[in-house]
Amino acid sequence: MIELSDILRPVEADLERYRLLFDGTLTHPDEFLGGVLAHVRGRKGKMMRPLLVLLMAREAGGCSECSLRAAVALELLHTASLVHDDVVDESGERRGQESANAVYGNKIAVLLGDYLLSLSLRQAALTDRPEMVDIIAQLGGTLSEGEIFQLANIRQAVSTEEAYFRIIRHKTAALFAACGQLGALSADAGADFTELARAFGEEVGVCFQIRDDIFDYFEDAAIGKPTGNDMAEGKLTLPAIYALDRNPDAEMLQLADRVKKGEAEKKEIARLVDFTKREGGIDYARRVMRERHDEALGMLAGFRDAEVRQALSDYLDFVVERAL
Repeated sequence: MIELSDILRPVEADLERYRLLFDGTLTHPDEFLGGVLAHVRGRKGKMMRPLLVLLMAREAGGCSECSLRAAVALELLHTASLVHDDVVDESGERRGQESANAVYGNKIAVLLGDYLLSLSLRQAALTDRPEMVDIIAQLGGTLSEGEIFQLANIRQAVSTEEAYFRIIRHKTAALFAACGQLGALSADAGADFTELARAFGEEVGVCFQIRDDIFDYFEDAAIGKPTGNDMAEGKLTLPAIYALDRNPDAEMLQLADRVKKGEAEKKEIARLVDFTKREGGIDYARRVMRERHDEALGMLAGFRDAEVRQALSDYLDFVVERAL
C-alpha cells in the first residue's frame, strides 16, 4: 500500500512552507470570524491538490513563492466550493466533522465561502502573474458550472455517461488540472510541459472522482457518509448509470426515477445499490478508473527528476487505491 509520506518526500520542506502560508491566511483578529476560520483550518485533508502543484513545480525547475501562493489559492478556492456545496446539498458533515453550515448556519456558511473566494483571489494576485490569476478566476466559474450541470442533470429523466463525465470534468478534474498547470507555470515551464501537467492533473481528477463515487456503494463510517448517500441527494453516478444501461430493468428504472426526484426511501436506495453491484457497475467503474490511471502514468515517461516521477506514479496509485 502506498503511503502518503513517501509521495510528499521530494517536496516535504516546501509543503511545510505551504502549511504555514495556508494557516496564516486563515486567521483574523475578530473573535467570531477567527473562530469560523479556525473551524476551516481544522478540516485539513491529505493536501492532494497542493502536493500536485509542488511536485509539478519541482519537475519544472523548483518550488518558488509563486508556487506556494498558487497552491494556497487553489486550496482556498477548493475549500470555498466545498463550503458552498455543503449548503446546496444540505450536508451536515465533511471529512468526519460537522460542516460549517451545520455549526454556524447557512447564512454564515455562504458568507464564509465568499470570504474564502476573496482570499483565494488575493493569493492569486500575490503571484504577480496575470495568467495565473486568470486561470484561478476562470476555475471558480468552471466549478460553479459543474455544480449547476449536476443539479440540472438530476432533473433529466435519463442519466448518461456523457453527462456524468461532463460534470466531473467541470468539478473535480478541472481543479486537479489547474493544480498541474499552475505548478508548471509557477516554475516558468514551457508550453508543452505546462499542457502535459494540465492533462495529467485532469486524468488524476477523473480517477479521484470515480474512486469517490465507488465509496458510496459501501458502508464505512470513516468515509463520513452512509451507503447510497449520493442517491439520497438525487445523484446517479457511473456505477449505477452503467448498470441501468446494461440492464434497463423496468422496476429499477422506475426506482432510479424516484431517486432523481428525491422520493426514494432508504430501502429503495439499498435495492438500487444492490442491483448496481449485481450488474457489474462497480467493476466497470474500476475498469474505467484504471484506464485513466494508465493514461496518466504514460505522461510521466519523459520526466527528468526520477524522485518526482516516482512520487507522481505513487500519487496516481494512491488516488485509485485509497481507502478514503
